[in-house]
Amino acid sequence: MTQPNFRLDSMAASYAGRTDFLSALERLKKRFDSTAPVLEVIVRDPAMGVEGFIVVHNTAISLNGPLHGRDGQGCGKGGTRITPDVSLDEVRMLAHKMALKNAAAGLPMGGSKSGLKASSDEAGFEEKYRRFVALCKPFLFENGGVFGGFGFDVGAKPVHALWACEATGSRRCFTGKPLDMGGTDYDREGIAGYGVAVAAKAALEHQGKSPALCSFAVQGVGAMGAAVIRYFSGFGGRLVAVSDPRLAVDNATVKNEIGRWMFDKPVSQELLAAFAAMDVEKAKALLVSEAKPFATPQTILEIETDILFPCALHNVLHADNAGSVQAKMVIEGANSPCTQDAYNIFHDRGITVVPDFIANPGGVIAAFVEMTMDVPDDVNLKTKAKTAEAKTRTARDIAANVAQMLRIAAQYNVRCVDAGMYIALRRIMGEAA
Repeated sequence: MTQPNFRLDSMAASYAGRTDFLSALERLKKRFDSTAPVLEVIVRDPAMGVEGFIVVHNTAISLNGPLHGRDGQGCGKGGTRITPDVSLDEVRMLAHKMALKNAAAGLPMGGSKSGLKASSDEAGFEEKYRRFVALCKPFLFENGGVFGGFGFDVGAKPVHALWACEATGSRRCFTGKPLDMGGTDYDREGIAGYGVAVAAKAALEHQGKSPALCSFAVQGVGAMGAAVIRYFSGFGGRLVAVSDPRLAVDNATVKNEIGRWMFDKPVSQELLAAFAAMDVEKAKALLVSEAKPFATPQTILEIETDILFPCALHNVLHADNAGSVQAKMVIEGANSPCTQDAYNIFHDRGITVVPDFIANPGGVIAAFVEMTMDVPDDVNLKTKAKTAEAKTRTARDIAANVAQMLRIAAQYNVRCVDAGMYIALRRIMGEAA
């Protein structure tokens, strides 16, 4: 599979300068924001207390590609959010964001999201989830619809892949599956975090630097942060700080109630492995001897380091703290960790920011591979062929997109997020084909 040649740089070069570039970007945003979703569905079964949603924002980007579909229909893809208060408005907003992320990743696949109003820990959830999936079945791409299927998001658990595939009688309806079900096992493989580490490496190389000479800090050591530590350390980066409430320790040896740790010396391979495996208890035991708690009220977002990876919550970098950030580069692992005010401050201070939709689409790239790569399940289990393809494509496409974004940002002296948005929107609107 090869990435389409969208010739974005040559198109961008036709603009007279920064003002014309920003005007063109605003025009694209207005067109995109005014576009109605291709599909919005509310599915209900009052007797079982089931209420869920599907929104497919766009599909035209997938036409003439491997997900062209029947009758000229395309396909939109994204994960499945499961929370007690998820709403149609929230799913609509998430589908809108997936459209940007998929396009920014260079995927010929529209954006979509599904949601189930429930708690995955509640009694009787399995029956409720299976019923939700069954109600969505007529809209699935494999059944002639435009909905690319289910996947992992907030509230999801590995077993949901099995339930969904059993409820539909198909293994094509869910992405992120285990290898023996024809998947990439992208959560365990940390493919999304791998992409974020690749984004950092590409941004450094664009500046003529090497990860082996750079320090980094990670906020949030969940699936994303753990994979970032795993892969960026593998590129040679030196971990200097981590922060996560789950890493809090309070014993006779060390008192660290907020889970913020700093390293004065190289982190052991044993601790790096514990982070990668998300083995919290083992990590805490090793942290006591290898690290020290932050000595000041300063947060991990403000320590001196080459690269900061915010991999936890949204809006953690904002007008009140962006001026205190000492990192030379911010690579967004979490979704929307920077506010617009923070982007402005970082741009004015010369701090490079790679936004989430450019840095972290590894998961949806893996989903695209699952949907389009034809490998028998037994062969996939033995060879990890889909995982290898997902990682290859993630590394290639994210690195290329980061470099292209940075070139455009420098050419017009605009924020990196604006350059990235320009890339995504031109692809969605078909102006860069």
